[in-house]
Amino acid sequence: MNAVGIDVSKGKSTMMALQPMNKVVLRAREYPHTEVGLEQMALAILGLGEDTRAIMEATGRYHEPVAAALHEYGIHVTVINPLFIKQSGGGSIRKVKTDKADARKIAKYALDNWTDLREYTPMEAIREQLKLSSRQYNLYMKNVVALQNNLISLTDKVFPGVNELFSSPDRADGSQKWVDFVMTFWHCECINLASEATFTERYRKWCKRKGYHFSQRKAAELYMDSMGHITTLPRNSNTKLLITTAARELASAKATLAVLRAEMDRLARQLPEYDTVRAMYGVGERTAPQLMAEIGDVRRFPRRSSIVSFAGVDPAVDESGKHVSKSNPTTKRGSPHLRKTLYQIVCTYLKKSPADEPVYQFLDKKRAEGKPYFVYMTAAQNKFLRIYYARVKECLTAADAREPGEN
Repeated sequence: MNAVGIDVSKGKSTMMALQPMNKVVLRAREYPHTEVGLEQMALAILGLGEDTRAIMEATGRYHEPVAAALHEYGIHVTVINPLFIKQSGGGSIRKVKTDKADARKIAKYALDNWTDLREYTPMEAIREQLKLSSRQYNLYMKNVVALQNNLISLTDKVFPGVNELFSSPDRADGSQKWVDFVMTFWHCECINLASEATFTERYRKWCKRKGYHFSQRKAAELYMDSMGHITTLPRNSNTKLLITTAARELASAKATLAVLRAEMDRLARQLPEYDTVRAMYGVGERTAPQLMAEIGDVRRFPRRSSIVSFAGVDPAVDESGKHVSKSNPTTKRGSPHLRKTLYQIVCTYLKKSPADEPVYQFLDKKRAEGKPYFVYMTAAQNKFLRIYYARVKECLTAADAREPGEN
């Protein structure tokens, strides 16, 4: 048994190999993340013999080229959560933090958990691209929320409540009617200082230019809504600059989100489980790609409880001696992006109340028992994930069983 511990950092990795009884077979050495460096690392591991396993921590994106390169050389590679290494303690009460010490600690963990080391398999290219797109989407969504709140705050100084005057949903390109409206009519005085007929004609031309539906009644409502406001910013060039710039930034960010949504949908449609996921109640066009991106291939989870633990919606266990806690918070050890998507899906169950859906039946049962809101919502997420695991795994198994070229 040769356990190779690899401490991955940006641009380089430190590797050390141990045998049982903490016998050092390869001293700690650094390898750069270059083609030559990774080749030297792989050859050093292969030189140890057949019964050799390499193990490293999942460190964001830094570990991916190392794991993929070693996998191509036929080396048994394991990528684990850094929390496992931290909790193992490394067999010492002293706190030592160096690359060499970390590589040794990782190798020691591999020896102690030899039979539980699962082999790393590179994520399929489509799944990897989908996950990256989903993470970028979540990042830009935070920017959109901040920019939207900023624009609402500014317009409340010049046209209070203008964002609530339009109910049109976002277009496919991300444009939103009220945002486009304030770019042209950026102050309530841009409307009420003119006559109603003049504004109605300007609004008609604006709708035609922007491709929105024109309504005489809506124009009259907008004219009336612009009256009687107490503004805190004057109608001048500085105010116009602030409002129009904020509106353009928000429109640009929402356009970026629309492009990412379209790309995520395109990638998700190429995966065999797409139709199965979309057929599940509560999963829409936006949540389906995000759900598939965060979960990935369900076959990497050995059982249903594994995917629940991965999402972090499983209740923690607190028992010691005669003490048995009956109310524990969820572990929240998994992906927060996945938990957010699950929450959005379960909210659909709560709003629509589909009586024939097992997830809603379970949610309603917990609610009838008097459970708090977040308890029965989390329990419903747990239930949904278990159903998702069963259906998608069956779908992927059936897809693998088909003959090549068969529809």
